[in-house]
Amino acid sequence: MKRSILAILLASSVFLCACDRTQNAQPTNSAEEAFDGDDVREEFVFTRENFPRMDGSTSTVPLAEAIACVLLGEPRSDVAELVEFNRTTQSLRNLAAGLCDILIVSEPSPEAFAELEQQGFVYEIAPIATEALVFIVNASNPVDNLTLEQIQGIYSGNITNWSHVGGDDIEIIPFQRNAESGSQVLMDKLVMAGIGMIDPPTMKYMVAFSMGMLIDAVRGFDGSANAIGFTMYYYAEEMRMAEGLKILSVEGIAPGDDSIRNNQYPLLNPYFVIISANEAEDSPARVMYNWLLSAQGQYLVNSEGYIGIRK
Repeated sequence: MKRSILAILLASSVFLCACDRTQNAQPTNSAEEAFDGDDVREEFVFTRENFPRMDGSTSTVPLAEAIACVLLGEPRSDVAELVEFNRTTQSLRNLAAGLCDILIVSEPSPEAFAELEQQGFVYEIAPIATEALVFIVNASNPVDNLTLEQIQGIYSGNITNWSHVGGDDIEIIPFQRNAESGSQVLMDKLVMAGIGMIDPPTMKYMVAFSMGMLIDAVRGFDGSANAIGFTMYYYAEEMRMAEGLKILSVEGIAPGDDSIRNNQYPLLNPYFVIISANEAEDSPARVMYNWLLSAQGQYLVNSEGYIGIRK
């Protein structure tokens, strides 16, 4: 089916409901109210044949599915095959190797960007949404808030018992992600800030290789309140992956749509869209890149439960 961007957007207030993963979330405004008039561009027709090959982070898979759903005018179940994401660092490598055309990712590590520079690969990158790194514990854990210093102490191995941070007298078991995951990169950047995390052989510690694996590990560890882990706010809250768990406040501020949008919650970072700098102005990848930054694209970002850079 061929669909122009203009036609898709004019129908989006109806069609987004069909694309929504929960089948009950409604856009907050009509499609017409989302358009500010400065984003109307020449008509471009997305088809299965010219649709950009997408890649990116685990936490952006729902957004990518919605993009494909709307721009192709197909049911969400039919476009899922177009969204087989390889996680943050590997997706960046795939872009440089020409294996994909556009990325929707959390922030890659400095080492991943250094790889591109060594290869001479030139890219364009822009923020499309704001994300928060959040910490989760078992719902039975009495601790509701941690300071950044306490989190650093836990993950550096200097704080090993929950009683040291206002909890029960039990051992702390901190879970984390693999080194190349987007959430692990944010943990290093936003929390640890050069402080080394404890090495796996020195304690009861596990590395989760997917976002869902980490959340399940924290929820199910020993059936107790020992465990703590971190994940993306969208993944924990919007996708309800943290049911049975508790999302902690940090520095006395709970993560939420308002505290994130207003830059009050302390652990924030953008989601990005990335393409090769060599993409032609009329290439499908660049059209999608520009569209995600427009009022119309941001309308979709917000409708999907992400916190866009434009309201």
